[in-house]
Amino acid sequence: MSIIATNQGGSFEILPAGSYPARCYSMVHIGTITENIMGTIKDLNKVRITWELPTELKVFNEEKGEQPYVVSKEFTLSMNEKSNLRKFLESWRGKNFTEAEAEKFDITALLDKACQLSIIHKTAKNGNTYAEISGVFALPKGYQMPERINKITELNYEHFDQELFDSLPQFLKDKIVMSKEYQKMINPHEVNTQNWLESSTPQNEIEDDLPF
Repeated sequence: MSIIATNQGGSFEILPAGSYPARCYSMVHIGTITENIMGTIKDLNKVRITWELPTELKVFNEEKGEQPYVVSKEFTLSMNEKSNLRKFLESWRGKNFTEAEAEKFDITALLDKACQLSIIHKTAKNGNTYAEISGVFALPKGYQMPERINKITELNYEHFDQELFDSLPQFLKDKIVMSKEYQKMINPHEVNTQNWLESSTPQNEIEDDLPF
């Protein structure tokens, strides 16, 4: 399945600010939702990407033992030259996209790929402190990345995984069910929206030394 970008509830210990090796292991297509952006109402097609930090282990659940911290970031599925997603991916791969590569980029290429994430702390309106991804870079040459710990997961609307959806945090499920894609899935004759397209970028056009 292709995911194309076109031209934590509960009590937890916050991840300390710093720089960490990370591996992308989860991708959730939220879908097209309506947001108020500085007073302007916009329909935005969103994806949530999650990384595990295999060097940062903690017992969050006694039954499961040590598990890695995880961090997520939400993006609009746009590869416009000014989009946050494109800037983020170019920083990760250490190389700009050509317009041909960016025209229809399958972001599932990120799954199981490693990088280095910069984490900062921010304060929410309710006064709570949270960890946020502020930057991404390729891993230093020669760095031996630990093996992946979490199973790779992908929620998409072409083959919707109800069990995976049910396992998501409630705030994320609430967002997904409001999307045009979800509403089309449960009411196929009432909502007209375009599903994700398959990638038209041949894999062999991307240089071998790049992470994706």
